Amino acid sequence: MQENQPAVPDPADVSKNKVFAILSYFGILFILPLLCCKDSAYGRFHANQGLLLFLMEAVAAVLGLIPLVGWIISLILYLCILVFFILGLVSAAQGTMTPLPLLGSIRIIK
Repeated sequence: MQENQPAVPDPADVSKNKVFAILSYFGILFILPLLCCKDSAYGRFHANQGLLLFLMEAVAAVLGLIPLVGWIISLILYLCILVFFILGLVSAAQGTMTPLPLLGSIRIIK
């Protein structure tokens, strides 16, 4: 799969696990698809995307502790996180598996 090209998930998988995929973008809730729909490729994909955003939030929070330069970098990261959050929510709600820009090719959860 090329970067930023949506994969076509199984429609039954999407209808069964869409709520968990959407919730995976809300911070630590990325773990829900891993617990509730372990065998779902759709759920695991969005859990991975949610985990990447969660890690990006952690980096932004740590950088925010550094005066001035860290604050500026943290602010830029938080704006990127907001955009990625919206893109991920839209992808999950539409039932697609569109990778996030820049982060989408990273697979932590397989």
